[in-house]
Amino acid sequence: MQGDLFGTTPEPGELVSITNGEYRYFPNFYNKTDADRLLKAFEENIEWKQEEMQMYGKVLKFPRLTAWYGDDDKPYSFSGITLKPLPWSKELLEIKKLIEPISEVEYNSVLLNLYRDGNDSISWHSDDEKELGKNPIIASVNFGQERDFQLKNKDTGEKINIKLQHGSLLIMQGAMQHHWLHQVPKRKNINKPRVNLTFRVIK
Repeated sequence: MQGDLFGTTPEPGELVSITNGEYRYFPNFYNKTDADRLLKAFEENIEWKQEEMQMYGKVLKFPRLTAWYGDDDKPYSFSGITLKPLPWSKELLEIKKLIEPISEVEYNSVLLNLYRDGNDSISWHSDDEKELGKNPIIASVNFGQERDFQLKNKDTGEKINIKLQHGSLLIMQGAMQHHWLHQVPKRKNINKPRVNLTFRVIK
């Protein structure tokens, strides 16, 4: 993980203040045994789907698989699509119960992404849809292959790179979603999957 201007690295879970935003990163939130168990459950039991979007007059497939779970009255719209939530699974509720006291938020939805290998990615974007409200607190839980998570300030161009490892938790908060973009870039040398869960509150 990139350190601050003085070259220091934040302690696990320490609140890191950046320009118009904050985050907390717990690299070993889950031990390997539990992380392996949850990765296997999500790979096998989630109803994954490859969504499509319209861009430049063409229909393009998302370069990853997605799924939307949560309370049954909380659909979510992004990139021109609207997802109706599937019922919470046992494993999702297990994680939700664990992260809510840390986030100090009661989440009602979770977006899951399956990056099958390094060819799968997500481009620069912010989670700033109106359904998420002002200054949303989003918890990102990660299993499987370590991937780069890159942040870029919309005004200054400042960049931060965080290695999201197997069993980690990243909490994004403050005004981050209004002032920062984030992405998971392609990596040609990666041939193992990664599952990412982003817990949200849909207003």
